[in-house]
Amino acid sequence: MRVMVILAALLLSACQHVSVPPPVSGEIRDLRSGQALTPRELLARLAESARLIVGEQHDNRDHHQLQLWLLQALGERRAQGSLLLEMLTPAQQQRVDDVRHSSSPPADLSGALAWQSGWDWDLYGPIVRFALTQPYPVLAANLDTSEVRTVYAKPPVLNGLRSNAPTVKEELLAQISDSHCGLLPESQMPAMLVVQQQRDRRMAERLLAAPSPSLLFAGVFHARKDVGVPIHVLDLREPQAPTVLMLAEQGAEVSPAMADYVWYTPATPPQDYCAQMRKQFGKPSGQ
Repeated sequence: MRVMVILAALLLSACQHVSVPPPVSGEIRDLRSGQALTPRELLARLAESARLIVGEQHDNRDHHQLQLWLLQALGERRAQGSLLLEMLTPAQQQRVDDVRHSSSPPADLSGALAWQSGWDWDLYGPIVRFALTQPYPVLAANLDTSEVRTVYAKPPVLNGLRSNAPTVKEELLAQISDSHCGLLPESQMPAMLVVQQQRDRRMAERLLAAPSPSLLFAGVFHARKDVGVPIHVLDLREPQAPTVLMLAEQGAEVSPAMADYVWYTPATPPQDYCAQMRKQFGKPSGQ
């Protein structure tokens, strides 16, 4: 009897084991119930999801450290099926696969992957290096540059009631304008909206096609349940939306409509990107 109790305790301990604590402290909440969660409790819930999206602030180092921790910790609980990255395009997929199947990693991994300079390799490199050593595929989730040009020049029809809702398009247009600091000419806004939504649709398609359990790392607006990839998943006739964990700086507003869970990280000093953009491009004509 005593042996059975010890074995049961060992099994329970193994199921709850997380080898390394999270590298960043912060408040975690289940947005549906308002309940505060520990990292272990969050992991237990996320591990049950067949499809998971983690939304990030691209330039926040804490978010990337947490993404790596989540990838490793979830892998301790169940076999990971696939990792999808907004930062990779179809043109890079063969390079990714070649590195995964090579006997030794290249000295210049970012060069071997043709990693795009717009994504800070110092932040993403640790995630990519780890993922490429794992048995599951690392998959491109974005559009190629050539596809973006085609979409911009000849916008395709987007099917789906949710993704075509006026409230969705209004929210995305406001975000596009804000992210370009109000410098984007009004004439370009419709095409930029189409590109944004085609990126969301591609990520949704890739997420549905990927081996499960699948995990997508993407920017906040791509991850949002109310305007991003999840509504495209539903418009593609998948009955259940992906689970969404939003990584957000303390003070940011994240509602239950946007995500299932939020992990608040310490606020970082704001960067005045708009001042840099105005200096580089000046004000658009008519302003």
